[in-house]
Amino acid sequence: MNETEQYVFDRIVRPALPVQGLTSLFPVRRIYCVGRNYASHAREMGGDPDREAPFFFSKPADAILPLGGDMPYPASTVELHHEVELVLALGAGGASLEPNQCRDLIYGYAVGVDLTRRDLQRAAKADARPWDMAKGFDRSAPSSAVARFTDAGHPRSGSIGLSVNDEVRQVADLADLVWSPEETLSHLSHLVELAAGDLVFTGTPAGVGPLIPGDKYRAWIEGVGELEGRVLPPGNRVPER
Repeated sequence: MNETEQYVFDRIVRPALPVQGLTSLFPVRRIYCVGRNYASHAREMGGDPDREAPFFFSKPADAILPLGGDMPYPASTVELHHEVELVLALGAGGASLEPNQCRDLIYGYAVGVDLTRRDLQRAAKADARPWDMAKGFDRSAPSSAVARFTDAGHPRSGSIGLSVNDEVRQVADLADLVWSPEETLSHLSHLVELAAGDLVFTGTPAGVGPLIPGDKYRAWIEGVGELEGRVLPPGNRVPER
């Protein structure tokens, strides 16, 4: 930043995630999500995993909800759904990459929950309209701390799941991904230029379902970490972090 630059209001602080074992934070640049990347979930949502190429949507960076915790039930929906996902945290970027170039982009991994206003998404689909307001609303991307690949390796198998009020709703294995993290990043890099600070939610297994006020959820990925959160009644204020 130029020392002489002036702004009409205070500069916006970039959203960030904790990093396991560090006091430094991972700054979030953009959030990308891939749809229907587990065969079971693709079928659950009426898709065909054997033919469908990956497709992507985005959430704003400030949709991130570091470490989960309490969140009010979002406005303008009566059908909030949970979707647990492996999140790729990028430490480098590039464009038009091949899969064998993509592993080196990954700084680490996190446990994420893609929260979805399913009723808004269904209505948007019916009218052939964008999903933005179904996916990119406030606090719609709870995420755990980032586990660096130097500590966690590059997990390509292991349990991924989510429970609500101690009842398991989603459970699968990372090996069930239709498109591997490297393939996903390669496809995405042909659409946009990736950069350090990007988060990529890699898709959710079957078992997505509703969250209502008072629910507590726990999401986990073997070797990566856990994430816990609670849904408060609508309109509740959440303390500043």
